Amino acid sequence: MIILGLNIYHGDAAACIFKDGHLIVAAEEERFTRVKHSAGFPIAAIKFCLESLDITINQVDFIAVNRNPKLRIFSKLLYLFKNKFKIKNFLQRFYNFKKITSLSSDIAQRLNIDVQSLKNKILFFDHHLCHAASSVCTSGLESTNYATIDGFGDFVSTTIGKFKNDKFYKLNEVQFPHSLGIFYTAITQFLGFENYGDEYKVMGLASYGKPVYFDELLKVVNIDKSLFKLNLNYFKHHTDGIETSWLNSNPNITQIYRDNLSGLLGSPREKSQEILPIHKDIAASAQAVYEFIFFNILNKLYNQSKNDNLCLSGGCVMNSVANGKIINNTPYKKIFINYSPSDSGGAIGAAILAVKKLKQLVNVESLNNPYLGNSYSNLEIKNIIDDYKKKFLNKKIKIQFFANEVKNKLFQFVAKEITNKKIIGLFTGRMEFGSRALGNRSIIADPRDLEIRNILNLKIKRRESFRPFAPSILKEFTKDWFEVDDEVPFMSKVYKVKKNQQHLIPAVVHVDGTGRLQTVDGKYNKDYYILIKEFYNLTKVPIILNTSFNENEPIVRNPEEAIECFLRTNMDLLVLENYVLSRN
Repeated sequence: MIILGLNIYHGDAAACIFKDGHLIVAAEEERFTRVKHSAGFPIAAIKFCLESLDITINQVDFIAVNRNPKLRIFSKLLYLFKNKFKIKNFLQRFYNFKKITSLSSDIAQRLNIDVQSLKNKILFFDHHLCHAASSVCTSGLESTNYATIDGFGDFVSTTIGKFKNDKFYKLNEVQFPHSLGIFYTAITQFLGFENYGDEYKVMGLASYGKPVYFDELLKVVNIDKSLFKLNLNYFKHHTDGIETSWLNSNPNITQIYRDNLSGLLGSPREKSQEILPIHKDIAASAQAVYEFIFFNILNKLYNQSKNDNLCLSGGCVMNSVANGKIINNTPYKKIFINYSPSDSGGAIGAAILAVKKLKQLVNVESLNNPYLGNSYSNLEIKNIIDDYKKKFLNKKIKIQFFANEVKNKLFQFVAKEITNKKIIGLFTGRMEFGSRALGNRSIIADPRDLEIRNILNLKIKRRESFRPFAPSILKEFTKDWFEVDDEVPFMSKVYKVKKNQQHLIPAVVHVDGTGRLQTVDGKYNKDYYILIKEFYNLTKVPIILNTSFNENEPIVRNPEEAIECFLRTNMDLLVLENYVLSRN
């Protein structure tokens, strides 16, 4: 049985395919459109998934969608008319609702098939239940608590519950207009970061400030007898409405906060304005308030269902700084977060729920592998390199090839080049699913060289200097370098680097002494493990710097994009499977 899972008409649009309970392939639309967090209809991702299995849409048995617009209709209508939304916003929401409910017509038109062939094939699931499934079912845990926290989905921003005997039991939820995601986005906008998905910049900036505005921000959002509530006097999304663009590729959200927020925090930062100490303090305060409420939610859940296991999902769970503090601020002992806790992962969650609904078994092993995208053979790469040979000759690019029978020589060569302060683009195997580069579409460098961080930020990534880089560490050495010995394969948690080790890896230690680690054990990415091991053999440091292979754009998808990024930046080497390109 073949099931197509979709996150559609929302940011991070994505598609995946399950075959007989196994997750086979998945991709995000942004990798094809080259627009970050691409929204709308993931037509390219769908076509890629179908082509990967060499099937047509007619061979898909069911289509699972991680939204169900028919849920909570009474609550939606009551709130809509009670608060008299602006007609423009009302029509926008109505049009989005119609697009979802008439999905079969849209799919038929875009894939050129008969709409009748899709009758009874489309299954809609609660947005937050999809989030929960994407985490809980991937964890392999038979019993666990779960929490889903994001902006909004199906009129809900937060759910908490427990999973037992293969069933989800929701214990509480927070409905529109209250949302931790909205709170964090509002502060992100206030600090001059206006693009959809810029919240991670606030998280990085927070480490440079002090939470001196903690009490002021508790007037904006605070704990209540349920879980939490926004002080709606500081927001406009519930009355004026906010304009969003979920139907086109470029997602956008207009200003969420009201101007009276300046009465608490001073003037908002302009986009081009220099980042001042006050902005760092606001970021630190927002992060502290988020953590205060986040931990309260998790502790309330534990008090209702005393289970040492916790699975987390939803866009807010991309806050890896908060995730790394759960162990010290709650009773939980095992915290699981999958490789795509945000909305793209909801496509996988919807497909999981469809598999269960159809009484099939879900293969957990297939869910744990994040390498679900495209790959290229050495022959395909050779043909692409041949097309670039004239340009390579003009730019004095050297081409080397390492045969499969001596591939260990490739890893030794790359490891040695890392020690020579070379910045290297790594394009190997299948593309990762989710927002983290996990070794197959990564830029790697020596963590021992502090200057590498500045070079990466200024000359390659072209991004803000306050943003940190991640350490990829051989799993067995985690306890020797970090204060918490945990398995973090998907860069989902930030932990303190041991003080006596920080000076050895300054390029991956943030200003507060932390690192967003990726533990590597070789189970799903043997080559990346071997590469780090070769670097360890040379340096006795079992860590390399890892950042996503891109230049202020979505992560590269194909060899051409990798080559173009290599050519227009100051990258020293590019590894394309067994080929190595280098500047003479």
